[in-house]
Amino acid sequence: MNAQFPITTTPKYNFPLPKENLQLPQQLIELSIRSLKKLQQLQPQPTKNVPLQSTLPEHHEKISPTTSFVKLKLNPTKTPTVAIDVSSIKIGETENGILLAIRGAIVWRQTSHYRYLRLGPFPFHITERNKNEICSFLRCSSEAAYKHEYIMPNFLYMQTRLTTLLERWIQTLVNQTTSGSLILWDGSLMASAFDMPMQAVEELLKEARNRGNTILAFSKMTRLLLHGHRITDLVWKQQPPCLLKIENYPIASGSMRLLGNVYVAKLSAGSCAFRLDVDKELSHIKAVEAVQKLLGNDLILQSYPETLRLAHIFSTFTANEVIGIQRCIAMESNTKIVARPNVRRLLFGRFGKGPEG
Repeated sequence: MNAQFPITTTPKYNFPLPKENLQLPQQLIELSIRSLKKLQQLQPQPTKNVPLQSTLPEHHEKISPTTSFVKLKLNPTKTPTVAIDVSSIKIGETENGILLAIRGAIVWRQTSHYRYLRLGPFPFHITERNKNEICSFLRCSSEAAYKHEYIMPNFLYMQTRLTTLLERWIQTLVNQTTSGSLILWDGSLMASAFDMPMQAVEELLKEARNRGNTILAFSKMTRLLLHGHRITDLVWKQQPPCLLKIENYPIASGSMRLLGNVYVAKLSAGSCAFRLDVDKELSHIKAVEAVQKLLGNDLILQSYPETLRLAHIFSTFTANEVIGIQRCIAMESNTKIVARPNVRRLLFGRFGKGPEG
């Protein structure tokens, strides 16, 4: 865990404050170490695929969505802004499984200064043999999310689960150690039976409301359509800053359930607009007020908040970091790094581009 800047405590804003009931990082480190210690001891096991099942009800109401535009004004009221992002990357493969690493970043702005905190990287060696231990760890961390074995069909899905788990822990930590702040998430307020259980999202939103925080979830990409058009394309003629409010959008689809009100945010000049999810328990007036405070307290480029952009940068793995993690694992486990033959290049030469090329 590395802190780029020293963290100071002020009467108005404290971050981060350790909580006795938030011990996940230490458990995550221990699990990471145990998985790597068994790097040379594991033998390949047959993979069993069990079909995924949905536990959330379908939404059958047919109500046509409606839209309305809202012009925004900057609100310079001093409000702390905190952004969270988590990323993971596949480091390599072994005879028995896969090597991966996950890392999280928190960036916060108060007055005119940005500070950041990185958590990780946490390397893992995931195999068919130790996947049961990891599944048990995940179930203990979120009983509501992992009630049945079929939610984890094989070890190839562990990367997503571990990434989501670290992200949820960081979100919980920020929620419980800040008040009166804008908390920016990368993604949406969609709950899923497999990745982000509805109960977990609802608890995070409730905790934020109780502490006077407002969660704003920005999606860089969205598949939501309205009248045959991607929702982010509906504001390209509008003058920024503005919001497009979408009402009566279906709240459930398959295993996914929407726990926020959907907006399209065009916050500055440029060609970009983003889907923005705001807690559905907040009124439209409070949602607009939160976005206006964001405009008055953070730098906005191409309609995207600078704190969230920095959180993405600080959590993303660079090529040099991947090489460094590979070398470290190879030295500690006394294993040899061997480049896997590129089948596409062998078959098609310089035309062999794609997932492997």
